[in-house]
Amino acid sequence: MSTYSLVIPCYNEARNLPLLLARAGEAFTRPDIELVLVDNGSTDDSPAVLQELLPRHPFARSVRVEVNQGYGFGILSGLRAARGRVLGWTHADMQTDPADALTGFALFDAARDPDRLFVKGRRQHRPLGDAVFTAGMGMFETALLRQPLWDINAQPTLFGRGFFETWANPPNDFSLDLYAFYMARAAGLEVKRFPVLFGKRAHGTSHWNINWRAKVKFIRRTLDYSLRLRATLSEPRSKPESTS
Repeated sequence: MSTYSLVIPCYNEARNLPLLLARAGEAFTRPDIELVLVDNGSTDDSPAVLQELLPRHPFARSVRVEVNQGYGFGILSGLRAARGRVLGWTHADMQTDPADALTGFALFDAARDPDRLFVKGRRQHRPLGDAVFTAGMGMFETALLRQPLWDINAQPTLFGRGFFETWANPPNDFSLDLYAFYMARAAGLEVKRFPVLFGKRAHGTSHWNINWRAKVKFIRRTLDYSLRLRATLSEPRSKPESTS
């Protein structure tokens, strides 16, 4: 079993895949790291590109989702196929450097109890509008869910396999970032953040952060899920059955 598994969902990222694998090949020199690329229902040349490139990168393998069912669904498919004791994900668009995961893995190497650790990047030097948007979402989620939740969509996101196995009905869309972060806080895991740079996409366009109209749609979907998640906090817990 690998010690670390990094999942990267790829939806129509054929042009970015060579850059991604080249960068990962430079960074992932440890034999205990695997890269799981999820072809998340791509309709471009991603399958052919992966078939050509993967034999050159023995640390990497792919999982195919035939029909795209959401960002979260792709990540969850990769996590379920992963072999590591520490799992996590990042993005394929090269806005986030896959090598950032090495900083996170080092925190697990040094942890007294890796199973009780949750690690996440924290984005630096972002455009003012994006930073304000992120701060506003963080304030809302922190107030609503009663847990400190800042820069929710920063990457990478890393955690122990045991924590992943406690998840019940995780969302299949972009709310997965919120779900994982909230679950870590609610479970009392130690949360560690480290600074990362969030650059420009290498090729293609974002699947949600295109303009303010797309952001409004993202906000609505996130708020809807947040309110449903908040409702679960208000549900009374069932009392244990009497043994007498």
